[in-house]
Amino acid sequence: MDLGYRLIVALCRIAFRWMGLRFRITGLHNVPRRGGALIAINHTAHVDFVFAGLGVLKADGRLVRFMAKKSIWQHPVAGAVMRMCRHIPVDRRAGAEGYRLAVEALLDDQLVGIYPEATMSRSFEVKELKTGAVRMARETGRPIIPTIVWGSQRIWTKDHPRDFSRSGIPVHIAFGSPIHVGPEDDIAAATRQLRLAMARLLDEVIAGYPAMTGTDLAFLPRRWGGTAPTPAEAYDRDLADMTRTHDEWTR
Repeated sequence: MDLGYRLIVALCRIAFRWMGLRFRITGLHNVPRRGGALIAINHTAHVDFVFAGLGVLKADGRLVRFMAKKSIWQHPVAGAVMRMCRHIPVDRRAGAEGYRLAVEALLDDQLVGIYPEATMSRSFEVKELKTGAVRMARETGRPIIPTIVWGSQRIWTKDHPRDFSRSGIPVHIAFGSPIHVGPEDDIAAATRQLRLAMARLLDEVIAGYPAMTGTDLAFLPRRWGGTAPTPAEAYDRDLADMTRTHDEWTR
C-alpha cells in the first residue's frame, strides 16, 4: 500500500542524507502503533511536515495524512504528490470539507497531521491555536499527540533564504504524551491544554538542542537569547502579510 508515498519518503531520506542532516527523535512511544490519532505539529518552517512524517514512520512504518492548504493541489507537480499521498486539502475560507475528510481518516484508524497554529510562527514560539484539532479529537475519540519539530526553520522558513546545502543541520523531532478529549470536555480549555503541552515540549527540545551562535541566532526565540522577532513583532508582520494588496504581491 502507498508505494508512491513510500517512494517519496525514500527520496527524501536520500536528499537529507546528502545534506548531512542529523536527526534526533524522542517520545516515539507516544505515537500509537495502530488506530487513529492527530499529530499536532508546531509550525516554524515549510518542511515541518516532512520531518514529522519521517519521525512517525519509525512507529511500525506508519504514514501520516497531512492537512494542507488546498491551493497546493492546484500545482501540477505538488498537487499530484498530494493526491498520491492522500493528504487532506483544506480551504481556509470554507474548512468544513477538510474537517470532514480528516474526521473520516481518523475514524478509519489513520494518523492525521495538523498544524493547530494554522500559520507559520515567525517568532518560532508556539502561537495561539485554532480549535480544530481538539474538536476532531472530541468528535472521534482519537488522541492528540503534541509534536515539536526543531531545526527545520534553519532550512526553509519565512523571511530567510532557504538552505538545501550540505549543512549538517540538526533536526530534532519530539512526540509528547497523548492528550485525550472527552465528549463533555470544554473545547477552549482543551485547546489551551494542548498549547501548553506543545510549549513545554518546545522548551525541552530547545534546551537539548546544540547551541546556536552567530547568524543562527536569527532562528532562535528572543527569550532563549536569539534574535528572532518577538511574538508581538511577529504578529505585526503576519498582519501585514494578510492585509497586503494583490498589487504588492505581484510587483
